[in-house]
Amino acid sequence: MGEVSADSVTLDLLREAWETVRSSPLGVINTPMIPWCQTTLPLHLRCNIHIKLENMQRTGSFKIRGVANQFSRRPKGGHFVTMSAGNYGKSFAYASKHYGSKGKVVMPETAPVSRSILIQSFGVEVEQVPTSCLMSVVNRCVREEAMTFLHSYDDLDLIAGHASLGLEVLEVIPKPDVVVVCCGGGGLLAGVAAAIKLSGCGETRIYGVEPDGACTMYRSFIEKKPVGMETKSIATGLAPPFAGTLPFELCQRYVEGIVLINDEEIKAAVSTLYRSGLVVEPSGCAAFAAIVNDKIPELEGKTVVCILSGGNIGKDELVNFPG
Repeated sequence: MGEVSADSVTLDLLREAWETVRSSPLGVINTPMIPWCQTTLPLHLRCNIHIKLENMQRTGSFKIRGVANQFSRRPKGGHFVTMSAGNYGKSFAYASKHYGSKGKVVMPETAPVSRSILIQSFGVEVEQVPTSCLMSVVNRCVREEAMTFLHSYDDLDLIAGHASLGLEVLEVIPKPDVVVVCCGGGGLLAGVAAAIKLSGCGETRIYGVEPDGACTMYRSFIEKKPVGMETKSIATGLAPPFAGTLPFELCQRYVEGIVLINDEEIKAAVSTLYRSGLVVEPSGCAAFAAIVNDKIPELEGKTVVCILSGGNIGKDELVNFPG
């Protein structure tokens, strides 16, 4: 990644990326933000919560934001390779088809077959391998087939694109007290946190939420460097094998803390949201699960933003969740 560091991320850079994302031919949506009190969702906390419906985004998740900015800065008709459990791969494939690029997605064996089939339907090749082998297969493609690697979370253009979500939040709520965001490799959390803090919201507390079986950023905060681990969670999109270097730097600078939730809490959150008419995948409901399970400190009386980051879950998967 060269000399890219947290200092490279400026408000001007993020605003420029937001313009790119807004005007992208990929059709990125300014997703709705609704007050919790205008839903049938249960809430025992006395606070003013707003839900950002990124599950309704183009391709079903926030990933298209970063992809729109990434592809706008790469040569058209390139040959790209990436690694993804599904959502980034779906946005990458969608963009590849639009831009006439050749692409390959290296996916963990644990990713649902439906995701693999969907990605291939855009004309992109898929190779499924054990999670521990993802990076070595990507490196082989770069070395032997002269592909260009597009990182699914540790990339400046990608993070700047994801920051558009944070800037959209501030259009509706200029000074939120608390913002809660899911965290896998940390690209979304880093982008949103940078956007909010650099926009002058110094008092806003931003929390990342990870599954306890895939807590790479949580461990990275403890060890004060980006670390990897054997990850296992029902939220496969939040379970990359290591935390991103640039996301870690940005999260260290702008994020209050990382909180952990378990798979049972994630499953219950998917079901609760579904009963209220919101289709949200396990990875997408991490922030919601953290709020309803009292994992975020000092919310009473506060204005809180909860990001539902993705809705890519099939009927075949939903039957595995409690009613």
